Amino acid sequence: MVMLTISPTEEYEKLVEMFIRHGLEFSMEETLDTEIVKCWKAEDAEGRLVSGCVLALRGGEYIIDGISTEPDRRKEHIAGRLLTLALEEARSRGAGKVLLVARAPGFFRRHGFLTIAPESTGDIFDCVSCPQFRQTCHPEVMEILL
Repeated sequence: MVMLTISPTEEYEKLVEMFIRHGLEFSMEETLDTEIVKCWKAEDAEGRLVSGCVLALRGGEYIIDGISTEPDRRKEHIAGRLLTLALEEARSRGAGKVLLVARAPGFFRRHGFLTIAPESTGDIFDCVSCPQFRQTCHPEVMEILL
């Protein structure tokens, strides 16, 4: 078993760098008002970041504002462990649901998320207003009821 440490982190920018490197659409110049609630990281025995997850509040809704794992570690279920922590945190804060935009909807379905109409989230995600929406980009907006 490969040594892994999962812990909360304040290193949001480091997580965003990983999200961008893994092809997630992400910008430090977020146009939507977003409050970071809590971030988690998973590091290997040498202290290298291998996975991360961000729980945030946007428009009064809890969202997963980024989650990713290094490709060579994706079979280890690390992201699932981080997602569970984020959902537990949201639940402990009184959230009734958590929303996200999925590039890997199958992963989120395995964790209980269901696809919803992107338009149903209002201004929480800017996908609908993006010129690439349903042209070159086909995201799945998903939610889980807690």
